[in-house]
Amino acid sequence: MRILIVDDEPAMHDSYRQCFAPPPAGAEALGAMAAELFGDESEPAEPAPAFACDHHMQGLDAVAAVEASLRSGERYSVAFLDVRMPPGIDGKETARRIRALDPDINLVIVTGFSDHSPLDISRAAGPADKIFYIAKPFQAEEVLQTATALARRWTLDLELKNAIALLEEQKLELAANESRAVHVANHDSLTDAPNRLAFLHALGQSVKGTHCFAMAMMDLDRFKLVNDTLGHLAGDELIRMVCEILQAGIPGDGFVARLGGDEFALLMPVEGEDDAAMQCERLLKAVSTSFKVFGHSVQGGASLGLIVVEPGSIGDPIDVMRRADLALNEAKRQGRGCVRVFDESMDESIRFRRQIETGLSEAIAKGELKLVFQPIVGRDLDITGFEALIRWCSPEYGMVPPAMFIPIAEESQLIHELGDWVIDEAIVALKTWPGQYVSVNFSPRQFRRQNFVAHVVERVTSAGVDPGRFQIEITETAIFDNVERAAEILFKLRQMGFRIALDDFGTGYSSLYNIRRFALDCLKIDRSFVDGMGRERESAAIVHSVIHLGRALGMEVVAEGVETDTQLQALRLAGCSHMQGYFLSRPIDAEDAQMLAERGTLLGRSEAETQLEAAACGTHG
Repeated sequence: MRILIVDDEPAMHDSYRQCFAPPPAGAEALGAMAAELFGDESEPAEPAPAFACDHHMQGLDAVAAVEASLRSGERYSVAFLDVRMPPGIDGKETARRIRALDPDINLVIVTGFSDHSPLDISRAAGPADKIFYIAKPFQAEEVLQTATALARRWTLDLELKNAIALLEEQKLELAANESRAVHVANHDSLTDAPNRLAFLHALGQSVKGTHCFAMAMMDLDRFKLVNDTLGHLAGDELIRMVCEILQAGIPGDGFVARLGGDEFALLMPVEGEDDAAMQCERLLKAVSTSFKVFGHSVQGGASLGLIVVEPGSIGDPIDVMRRADLALNEAKRQGRGCVRVFDESMDESIRFRRQIETGLSEAIAKGELKLVFQPIVGRDLDITGFEALIRWCSPEYGMVPPAMFIPIAEESQLIHELGDWVIDEAIVALKTWPGQYVSVNFSPRQFRRQNFVAHVVERVTSAGVDPGRFQIEITETAIFDNVERAAEILFKLRQMGFRIALDDFGTGYSSLYNIRRFALDCLKIDRSFVDGMGRERESAAIVHSVIHLGRALGMEVVAEGVETDTQLQALRLAGCSHMQGYFLSRPIDAEDAQMLAERGTLLGRSEAETQLEAAACGTHG
């Protein structure tokens, strides 16, 4: 430990040297003999640190020494300062300058008489907890004990400061990673324009708004010919050029997104159908020009489908998008290079959707619905839980995909009746398992139910099931529509003992602040990121970021959609705590789930067996 001693009297420096002189040879042996002779069994005192003392007669020399110590990295832990040091600067000014250079050093004012009060010195060279006083004449033990205590304190303070700095650095790095991950998740890598996910969010906001707006879908005409004749790099460049034209030509409050391939989506406030058609015709004309792509002349062109939405007329953003896509298909059928506005005659699926809605309302009573269960496994393939997935086998339509009938149930309020049936059936299966939990998906409309907490609690507890074995899966969309209400609901559910999982994490608009305030047990990584791990650096970065975030917050992280051994091993190496997917097991019937739960592990299941099961199932749940 380095000690700085500043005093204008040579005799004082001799006193300091005696204070910090090493103990005489044999002192330790004499002490041990005395302890044995007199029976002193007390614990030996912690040895004092070795001090290297630098002596200076004047304050300016001391300030220069501190500057040099900071440059070399061999800093002083304690400085003993006299107050009166004529000529030159006095102890107060010396202390002030030293403190300005090194905020961590401990200052000991050693004086018999001072022109300055302790308060004056503290104001000049504070903080007060780093300034100490010793009166002259002093005892050697007093100086040595003070130096020892302050040197140890200085070491601990620096260790704490470094630890805090490291935590702050990690916090900033985590925030930067989150920002990058959010940007990657919501922007197209080719054009840096908003992607499908970001567009759906903006469209959802417009649907909830109180102003008329237009949504358009646009495809480039004969784009495949550009790729086939000039190559995909030329096609990519053409897409970037078209995107720039659209972004420059969209009205100030408009929104342009690239959905994928040569497909773009547009949102813009309009006064009515005529205004929307005029805006779209102008944009279509802007991209129907000759482009210079890598020295080649390419004639641009596009087709555009348009729908105008009055406030409150359509409640589902997906339905708005679907209708715009139907209008785009009509524009293509009519020769391309034109704008077509949606009308009901284009929507052949409306009748089918109504038939599905009618059939779904009777499906529960007729026994056409069933639950299947997909295992959720740990790193060692032990089964910790099952996700309950609904299937509908209709005598009229065959197997109806959940992605089709769940949105219809949402729109028609059937989702509550359907959700209650799922809870009851999941509990029946859960009771046959030795200890695993069941994870049940809840839609945004269910989550917004007025008495959601009471309804779920009553249904689960009345069945005699431990809430800790029932996991509620919700999406980011469900909880971030109303953050305050969501936080309150999740807190109540956690108080009752329920597990909470955030599904499809990374595809929405969550932030570290909101994730921290929600009562969550588990983050589920969306299958799209797992699927892209081996092909896209961005997807791998998002997966790793979510895993590290979950571990930092003490949550489980479940990677969905594991379909290859490569993905499984990559997730294990990344530290993912749990996985599920077709490579591990397809969704299985309740009877098979019971047998698998009783076995407790997937070990022993061959890869060929798992792949055959996946092929037999046909569609992912």
